[in-house]
Amino acid sequence: MKKFMQNLGKSMLIPIVAMPIAGILFRLSAEDLLDITLFQAAGVIFENMDVLLAIGIAMGLAKTKDRGIPALTGYLAITVLNHGLTLMNPDLDMSVFGGVMSGLIAAAVYNRFKDTELPAMFSFFGGEKWPITLIILIMIPVAGIFSFIWPYAQAGIDSFAQMLVGMGAFGIFLFGFLNRFLLPFGLHHVLNTYIYFGLGSFETPDGEVVTGEITRFLNGDPTAGYFLGGFFIVMIFGVPAVALAITRAAYKQKKEKTKALMSSGGLTSVIAGLTEPIEFTFIFTSPLLYFIHAVYTGLAGATLYVLSIRHGFSWGGSVIDYALNLGIADNGLFILPIGLAFGVLYYFTFYILITKMNIPVIGREKDEEFGAESEESEQELELSHSKYEYMAKKVLENVGGRSNVTDYENCMTRLRLVVDDMDQVNEENIKQTGAHGVVKVDDHHVQIIIGPQANSVMNEFRKQMEE
Repeated sequence: MKKFMQNLGKSMLIPIVAMPIAGILFRLSAEDLLDITLFQAAGVIFENMDVLLAIGIAMGLAKTKDRGIPALTGYLAITVLNHGLTLMNPDLDMSVFGGVMSGLIAAAVYNRFKDTELPAMFSFFGGEKWPITLIILIMIPVAGIFSFIWPYAQAGIDSFAQMLVGMGAFGIFLFGFLNRFLLPFGLHHVLNTYIYFGLGSFETPDGEVVTGEITRFLNGDPTAGYFLGGFFIVMIFGVPAVALAITRAAYKQKKEKTKALMSSGGLTSVIAGLTEPIEFTFIFTSPLLYFIHAVYTGLAGATLYVLSIRHGFSWGGSVIDYALNLGIADNGLFILPIGLAFGVLYYFTFYILITKMNIPVIGREKDEEFGAESEESEQELELSHSKYEYMAKKVLENVGGRSNVTDYENCMTRLRLVVDDMDQVNEENIKQTGAHGVVKVDDHHVQIIIGPQANSVMNEFRKQMEE
């Protein structure tokens, strides 16, 4: 299960790559800033996060070197699910949860049925193409089942949101906590919709009655904004602090790559108020860290409420919205020192837990996932030759060829391969290529000890795989 959750987390990184630039462009080109209509097209990325997640998860969990058909299978799964829900009940929206579930089903269907042989007259639909047909047949009843189940989940969250209003600081804490906690299940938008656009009422000087925390705050209601202010702390200070902690905790050989991803994700949170690029890197890898993040989100809102600090936004809790709406806030400047305090709290909590508990977040993916290795001693190893192309070719031959290899990568000193049939791996022949050892971790994972030249051999191995 732990290995599965780690693989799921890695799969979700595929669509995350598109999110930082999309979020920044979408926010900067908004009507209240640069007002560049065409650049608002970047926002479609976030409108289709369920689709992107379904595709990414299907690609990441598929046991094959060619990810094209798994990606198509994932797309078909979420498309059929969403359209089926719309046909049964136009008000249903499974959001992110629908994407995750569709991706998991698509990957399972592909892995189980990709080698299916059909009778000769139907052979065109067999093999890798069979999951494409099968996923449609499977997702139709899945959509039907959730069209009956999901309304109860949505209605329950909506009723609960209405209860929060009279709970004071505790109600705001619960809202902040559930806003994050429900994200993986796609139910956070139900809670947000009522709080943002349905909570309370206020009559403007023109006699118009408006409802919802966002609308009432922007129209000058002195009681609105308490459910919103905490998000400035999380998005401007908390999430960037998480990004810094993950970067600092990364292993030396993975620090630069981690820094690039975390920097762009943290900047997206600050400028665009979008936290998913960072959250999705640990949301499934470490439920503990995500639970703490949800608690801190609730605590941030409750703290501002207790201190009579009221602030709000029109689009999200970014630094831009903070500055634009500061003039109609109460004690809004105090968010800065409180935010810094929460940033420190976030940083040390995440850094200490990640390092002390060896949590395999980005940059700390454990090589032990594929078997223990002592990289320090292996750094002293040397190949007896520099014929990397020849070595890669012979290694590929002796692990069963391209058809037997479903995934491949390298660490500092080893090639790490995933194979369908371990019986095809010839240890003795591999050692004759100059390799210092072969470690069969389990029925599908094998490591080949090379030494510091592992990256050079992997570059040639990759070329052999892609021919």
